[in-house]
Amino acid sequence: DRLGHRGRLHHRARSSACCRRSDRAACGACVKGGRRGGTPGRNAVAEPARPPGGGGAGGEGLGRSRGGFTSKLHLSADGRCRPLSLVITGGQRADCTRFRPVLEKIRIPRTGWGRPRKKPDSLAADKAYSNGPVREYLRRRGIRHTIPEKADSQAARLRKGSRGGRPPGFDEDRYKKRNTVERAINRLKQSRAVATRYDKRGYVFLGTVTAAALSIWLRT
Repeated sequence: DRLGHRGRLHHRARSSACCRRSDRAACGACVKGGRRGGTPGRNAVAEPARPPGGGGAGGEGLGRSRGGFTSKLHLSADGRCRPLSLVITGGQRADCTRFRPVLEKIRIPRTGWGRPRKKPDSLAADKAYSNGPVREYLRRRGIRHTIPEKADSQAARLRKGSRGGRPPGFDEDRYKKRNTVERAINRLKQSRAVATRYDKRGYVFLGTVTAAALSIWLRT
């Protein structure tokens, strides 16, 4: 789940994350007849480079959704609106299905010696990630998280009475900082090639988005 000036807030920026998917980007390529501050290289990581073989539109990060034949960016960002990790899928993919891949691609370089950190201290995400498996995964990894409870989940819990358990913790002040990932997405979309996909192949589009992320890291 994602931010500030030097000192304590700067440390939080390096060890906190926010997760979200981007609004669907229009696709300009044709596939089988259809329209469709640290070391930046370590932070702007994404899916493996060139996938073996084809795989059709799905293998190229394209899919049909209500927005048409589109791609979707799932990403995490730090407190300074810099992308930490990203995954590209077809537009029909649910956000929560790529929560773990996005989080497991995070690499936060240390200021001294040692391997990069793979686990943020805290995380904020929107209601799209509010489900049992996501919360259990975060608890198992010891990651503090702020995710609002869905209305239907809250109603189901209340119907069970005492058997429904306690409501999940929610830090309103921490959740307000989740907009940093929205701003990171807007920064990426300042690149026309990211806002509107022109690349036919998925690995090429991934390189385009990664280059835009590297540019953000170099400017901040």
